[in-house]
Amino acid sequence: MNDPREVIRRPIVTEKSMRGTTINKYTFEVDRRSPKPVIREAVQQLFKVKVTKVNVITIPGRARRRGQHHYQEPAFRKAVVTLAAGDKIDLEQLG
Repeated sequence: MNDPREVIRRPIVTEKSMRGTTINKYTFEVDRRSPKPVIREAVQQLFKVKVTKVNVITIPGRARRRGQHHYQEPAFRKAVVTLAAGDKIDLEQLG
């Protein structure tokens, strides 16, 4: 996991996560095995910003059904990263 792109999978762009950007909180889907210090370093390397805090949440997979077929969605992990005052990530350029 030396490559930061393996740790940070994608930004999560929802209404709730975008409200956090006004207070310097950005949400990313991350690798399930990566601890907080690795996530912090990956964000700092990729976006050239100073990270002050990392909160990690594991979202369990949901049971779904399509017709008569049942399946389990995979679980994923997301990280809410707080940046130092004055730092900003432009999420529109990531695509």
